[in-house]
Amino acid sequence: MSDIAKKPEIAFIGIGLMGFPMATRLLQAGYPLRAWNRTHEKALPLAEAGAQVEKTLGKAVKGADIVITMLEAGPVVKDVVKAMLPFLSAGMLVIDMSSTKQSEAVEVSQMLSEKQVVFMDAPVSGGVVGASAGTLAIMAGGSQEAFKRAEPLFKAMGRPTLVGPVGSGQIAKLCNQLIVGGTVAIVAEAMLLAQAGGADPAAMRQAIRGGFAESRILELHGQRMLDRDFKPGGQIKSQAKDHANIMAAAADAGLQIPLTAMVAELFNSLLEDYATADQAAALLAVEKINKDKGIRLGTAEDRF
Repeated sequence: MSDIAKKPEIAFIGIGLMGFPMATRLLQAGYPLRAWNRTHEKALPLAEAGAQVEKTLGKAVKGADIVITMLEAGPVVKDVVKAMLPFLSAGMLVIDMSSTKQSEAVEVSQMLSEKQVVFMDAPVSGGVVGASAGTLAIMAGGSQEAFKRAEPLFKAMGRPTLVGPVGSGQIAKLCNQLIVGGTVAIVAEAMLLAQAGGADPAAMRQAIRGGFAESRILELHGQRMLDRDFKPGGQIKSQAKDHANIMAAAADAGLQIPLTAMVAELFNSLLEDYATADQAAALLAVEKINKDKGIRLGTAEDRF
C-alpha cells in the first residue's frame, strides 16, 4: 500500500489567497485532496499539483475523511457548513481554519455534532509567506482526540498547538491579531516620528533592530512602509474584521481594552479606500491624521 493510500482523504474548501498555498502544502505532503471554491476558476491551478477540483460542494466533501474550510468570515463558514451537511457522515472531521468569532465556532460545532461529525477551529497566522513555506502558526481548539487525528496534516502546513476546547483557537488567533495589529500601528507611528523629527527612518529602524523593539513586524512591515509597498499580503479588511471580533470577544468577557479600540478605529478608517491593501498601509492612516503637517514617509510612490 502506498503512502498516499494510507493518508486520509482531504476536502479543502476555499481556495483563496491563503487556501491555495495551504492546499498545495498538503498535496506536496502526499495527501489525496479534493478542492472546491465558490469561484471555480480560482481552484483550477490546484489540479496541476494533483488536486481533484470539483464543481460542486457536495462532490468535494462526500466521502472525505477530513474537511478543511478556509473562508472569508464566520457567516460564510456557517453558510458553507449548512450547505455541506447533507453530504457529511458520522465520524468525519471538519476543521475550520478561517478567522471567525468564538461564538461562531461553537455554533458550527453544535451544528455538526447533530450529525456526529467532529469539529475543530484552527485559525492560522503567518500570512501568504508562511502558508507557502509551511511555517504557519496553527492555533487549534477541540478535543485531544481530534487534535491527534489532525496533527499530521497540520504539520504539513506549519506549527500546531492545541490551545483548548472548541472556540479556543479563535480566541488565540484574536490575541495574535491584537498584538500584530497594534504593533503594525506603533511601527507606523515610529516611522513617521523619525521622519518628522529629522532622523533617517531607515537608519532609525536599523539602529533599533536587535534590541527590545525587534519583531517580525519591524523587520517585514517596517521595510514595506519604507518602500511604500502596500501590495496585499495580510489585508486591511482582514485586520478590520479581526479587530471587530476582538472587540466583540472583549465585550462578551466584560473586558475593556482601550489601546486595541483605537487600533480598531485606525484600521476601520482605511476600509473605504484601502480595504485590499497590505496591513502596512496603517502608515497611510497615521499620515492622514497628520496631513495638515505635510509629513510623509520617504519619497517613493505608493504601490498597491
